[in-house]
Amino acid sequence: MDIEEAVPTRRMVRAFDDRPVEETQLIKLLDLARSAPSAGNTAATEFVVLTGSARQSYWDITLPAERRGSFSFPSLPAAGALVLVLTRPDAYAERYAEADKSWTGLGSGTDVWPVPFWWVDAGAVIQNLLLLAHAQGLGALLFGAFDNEPAVMKQLDIPSDRRLVAVVALGHPAENPGRAGRSAGRRRPRIESITHRQRWNQGDEGRS
Repeated sequence: MDIEEAVPTRRMVRAFDDRPVEETQLIKLLDLARSAPSAGNTAATEFVVLTGSARQSYWDITLPAERRGSFSFPSLPAAGALVLVLTRPDAYAERYAEADKSWTGLGSGTDVWPVPFWWVDAGAVIQNLLLLAHAQGLGALLFGAFDNEPAVMKQLDIPSDRRLVAVVALGHPAENPGRAGRSAGRRRPRIESITHRQRWNQGDEGRS
């Protein structure tokens, strides 16, 4: 599958069977995904990968047993791997304090960054991972830990200077895809309405 096919056909998958993801395939996916660009080549995106019984430690915190009966996507926890995508914001201040970047003034701390590029860079890695998984016939779902971030990080001994950007569930899609996400039917804006040439203009606000 080439990139022009993978991009428009990729979808979030919420129903998985319980087949594991092969370790060699998983490592290759992560190695390719991290090839995304990063500010100053800081490359501060990291992964915690949960497979086998280790997956349960995540779900026990974020989807406890008493909630699973009413959960809209009951086979999501069957996904063969959970990839926790992490970033270390301080790495960016450290990198931009180095001689070739110190002129930017961004090395004094993360609070001086007008756009926190650690989130941008991690997002690029995540998009790579989603597309690569789809191209290799796997299903993938991106979701956030939100208020569960501190508990998950504590459970998994993740250092406090990291941030949990998001989680990607990877696995083999179930034959029955189940119900779609609530946003699946929402149309995207037409390209003309979000593309402004030479200067900002009103454009066409319709959705296709």
